[in-house]
Amino acid sequence: MLAYLSSTSGPSLRLSDFSNKHLCKTKRGSSLLVARGSFTPSTWERVVLGRRRFSGGSGSSLRVRATATAGVSLIKPKQTGDKFLDLCINTIRFLAVDAVEKANSGHPGAPMGQAPMAFTLWDKFLRFNPKNPDWVNRDRFVLSSGHGSMLLYALLYLYGYDRPTIEDIKSFCEFGSCATSHPENFLLPGVEVTTGPLGSGVAQAVGLAMAEAHLAAMFNTPEEKLVDHYTYFIMSDGCMQEGVTSEAASLGGHLGLGKLIGFFDDNKITFDGPTDLAFSEDIAKRFESYGWQVLAVEDGNCDIAAIEHAIAQARSDLTRPSLILVPTAIGFGSPQYANTRFAHGEPLGADEVRATRENLGWTYPPFEVPDEALKHFRRKIQEGARLEHEWTELFGRYKNKHPDQAALFERMVIRKEKSPGWEKALKDCAAKTGAMATRQVSGAMLNALASVMPEIIGGSADLAPSNNTLLKGFGDFSRHNYKAKNLRFGVREAAMTAITAGIKLHGTGLFPYCATFLIFTDYARGMLRLAALSEAGITFVTTHDSVGLGEDGPTHQPIEQLASLRAMPNLYMFRPCDANECAAGYALSIKHDDKVVLLALTRQKTNKLDTSSYDGALRGAYVVSDNSPSGAHPDVILIGTGSEVDVVMEAADQLRTNDGMKVRVVSMPCMELFEEQDAGYQESVFPSVVPRSRRVVCEAATSFGWSRYADHFVCIDRFGASGKGPDLMKFFGITPTNVVEKARGAVGKGL
Repeated sequence: MLAYLSSTSGPSLRLSDFSNKHLCKTKRGSSLLVARGSFTPSTWERVVLGRRRFSGGSGSSLRVRATATAGVSLIKPKQTGDKFLDLCINTIRFLAVDAVEKANSGHPGAPMGQAPMAFTLWDKFLRFNPKNPDWVNRDRFVLSSGHGSMLLYALLYLYGYDRPTIEDIKSFCEFGSCATSHPENFLLPGVEVTTGPLGSGVAQAVGLAMAEAHLAAMFNTPEEKLVDHYTYFIMSDGCMQEGVTSEAASLGGHLGLGKLIGFFDDNKITFDGPTDLAFSEDIAKRFESYGWQVLAVEDGNCDIAAIEHAIAQARSDLTRPSLILVPTAIGFGSPQYANTRFAHGEPLGADEVRATRENLGWTYPPFEVPDEALKHFRRKIQEGARLEHEWTELFGRYKNKHPDQAALFERMVIRKEKSPGWEKALKDCAAKTGAMATRQVSGAMLNALASVMPEIIGGSADLAPSNNTLLKGFGDFSRHNYKAKNLRFGVREAAMTAITAGIKLHGTGLFPYCATFLIFTDYARGMLRLAALSEAGITFVTTHDSVGLGEDGPTHQPIEQLASLRAMPNLYMFRPCDANECAAGYALSIKHDDKVVLLALTRQKTNKLDTSSYDGALRGAYVVSDNSPSGAHPDVILIGTGSEVDVVMEAADQLRTNDGMKVRVVSMPCMELFEEQDAGYQESVFPSVVPRSRRVVCEAATSFGWSRYADHFVCIDRFGASGKGPDLMKFFGITPTNVVEKARGAVGKGL
């Protein structure tokens, strides 16, 4: 084998011109790392650890060009040794390789390395029905390393799901394709949760396993196990490094979720290069300390029997979750890029695809699936139908013996219908609730719902007494009591949010909520965004929504959070002023299974308005007060949200009494909801004859985003301060007096 150095300023130089320095691999003309030792075919095959420029004797910058001489063959990688198993596993690999190559985008390396473990799991253990992806008692599979999405698409296609088709796979990463760069649950049945942000899949898998445990405790009997399935996930080195994984794994171990089984794709490569650039901890000890069973496979590339044994061992221990450490070669089979970062985030290239085919003995053209392999994969169609049929027969016996529980199961889990008494419970609660902090109102609402909604479950990130989220008499969810409904997430806002989304995306009718202070949505934001994108309609309760919380100071006082959350698509940011509006916020969440509803609630007391409206709040904004004569328009419109509705109501009284003004007060608990209303309704609230120049907004947060409704603001555009809530409201000008002055100025300029 000959290796040449191409000089940028002169002729090529033979490698032998450089004393005892030899080069391992090239990447389409890229600079290479220099290795020492004899230059043989085996060193050619060895892993390249990086790329580096270096200089020749003349000082010129050199690059590498390497050429294999005729008659020299590369050492082929060891496969399973079973011709048929290799055929099936390589079918998965090359669907991924070919799709990424055609798209000229994607991550081929992860599917190439993960194929043996994924095949073993799906072929030997995973229970599913390809023709009914929503079968209630299916096992759940999550690809947390979502950049390797082609692994999942290949599995879904091969095992007989209706989508993706082979044409979908050929359109991988193209606009409009369901085979997107990262798996999206709302596009493709069989994709349980949306992944991509690393670690999010692990956390959502914990939520899926918690949902299974809760439903099993609710419905199963010793004889009939209606809910009895496992949750599996594959995670990468990147997932392992993200903090949300640690949060979720810690909680999963604490809860003893024995039907949660993960695979760690231990290929020791991330996008930058080898993991030892930034990561050197003992994974086994870490997860053992979390309370997980940790199992290890010596060679995840070829030892299928060891993978199978590890899965069986994991399934046999129902007292704790299990993590199987599976060392693999990223980009397995690629002569140049296996075990390198170059297999991580870009296509192999036409030449390397050909070389990989030769290296693995794959003689089929792009996207062709051998008939023998496809027949084997597709047997799962009949097997899945049989599994679901057996379960249906089990449910029939259950119905005969437990008709009331069966009726609840059908309503809640199968049809996913909410309890018919939920709206009456909210309205009755609102009717008997007086002036109090809206966080207290929310607590009463949750308990009212819990009395009629067995599907409710939720909790707080170690702030339940402050968030008022405890469901009285329903116990704490724990390894000893999965039937309980109060989830204790601990101080884990990111994992809490992803877990709650996982519970929702379990698809079995549960109504999950989670809670923290509004300021700490900053910790949860990435997972909150993912929940919104995933159309996981969770209810997110936040309290301490302004500087009105007082003494905790600026670190805990939200300023920009309301505006930033309003900017998030598929999320309703709902800030109620009293019990009627709070009830509407919960109603909004119950009505919308596909949208996140975030409630922003006060620590301080608010009045209950005689004119507040449940129905009006469900339109996002409405008129709570207007002294304009019939047929006349107001001189000024005052807009408030949450606790500031009290402020603008008092300001309106002063303007009417002292200035003789016609004043309209609008409560706007949900800007996004109002913007969905028809133009006629919007005009009825904000008539165009009263322009923005004669409107004033009062909200104890940044003014950012309010300019679409008003030109004048009584807001806070700086960080908060330490002090008592009423003193801070006065200091920052969130007062009726300041609103009155702004209104007078607006009217003077507007008329």
